[in-house]
Amino acid sequence: MAIEVTSAVLEAMLGQARAAHPREACGLLFGSETAIDGQRLAVNVHPAPHTHFEIDPRALIDAHLQMRSGGPRLMGHYHSHPHGPPEPSATDRALAANDGMIWAIVGQGCVTLWRAGEDGLQPLPYRLAPA
Repeated sequence: MAIEVTSAVLEAMLGQARAAHPREACGLLFGSETAIDGQRLAVNVHPAPHTHFEIDPRALIDAHLQMRSGGPRLMGHYHSHPHGPPEPSATDRALAANDGMIWAIVGQGCVTLWRAGEDGLQPLPYRLAPA
């Protein structure tokens, strides 16, 4: 089943990836089981940000605290591949937990979605949310 994504979320991820180039951009995704309607840029704190990402732990903690107090639901995260396709790298696959979270990957001017599960990162089709 496809999930809906707003054009604002897609445009923000693409713009942040362009702005961060040649480093990897990263951030958090918010929404529901059927739609992603929010995103938040996070600082990439990885020591090698040109080839890896690590979301600032404070951003993750804040997102969980906000969610517990009625804020938006954390659905996953996104990052960019400044020099490659929008597909999971070997590192992405190795780091993916079996937690059902969504991974959005931005590369070559495109965004792809992946769901982390028992079988690793699996493609997650999406469609543009109606305006």
